[in-house]
Amino acid sequence: MSAVIHLQALGLTEYEARAYTALLALGRAVPARVARQAGIPRPKIYETLERLEGRGLAAKVGQNPLEYAPLSAREYLARSRRSFDDRLAALDRDLSRLAPDPAPEAVYHLNGEAAIRSLAEDLILNARRVVYMAGDAGLADKLERLTPRGVELFRSDLKGLPDIAAPGQLAFLLARDNEAALIGHFIEEGRPGESHGVHTHNPVVIHLIEGYIQLAAKKNA
Repeated sequence: MSAVIHLQALGLTEYEARAYTALLALGRAVPARVARQAGIPRPKIYETLERLEGRGLAAKVGQNPLEYAPLSAREYLARSRRSFDDRLAALDRDLSRLAPDPAPEAVYHLNGEAAIRSLAEDLILNARRVVYMAGDAGLADKLERLTPRGVELFRSDLKGLPDIAAPGQLAFLLARDNEAALIGHFIEEGRPGESHGVHTHNPVVIHLIEGYIQLAAKKNA
């Protein structure tokens, strides 16, 4: 069950995740029934339910017979989200002390199609104001769907413009918030070689990419 897997990723044990989803399905039940529903050995169900109670995910609702009921899944998710956000904020502070932001002139090389696509998705998901992209239609379609609401998007293909990739390669350009840019060269199917690209925060390169995409949009309008 996918819910069990996701609950484990949030820190529950497999038995805890199974018992909690079983309680959600049952509403309230005696431990033996929870054990049957969840596929948990009966000797383990009492300690499992007690741990769920300690986590604020279940509560005793009767003593004779002893019954348990699940507490709000929505409240648990909200609590988990707050905890995760707090940890991310603390990690961000700690990492900022360890390493400064990349130098604007730095250029980072990317090797392989997976690395290019992964970075492109990261850039899009972190966009706040504006995105420029041009090139591979399949990747552009996917990135357009991932673009956060409210972010202005300028998109074009590269037809009618001078090639910026070698023969047998397909260029892809992406710039975000005037802060970061990606140039990717994908290898055409059946051609030798490995996809490669660069990532930079250089404002000159970013401005060139934005201008190139604007020019492409005008030519293809």
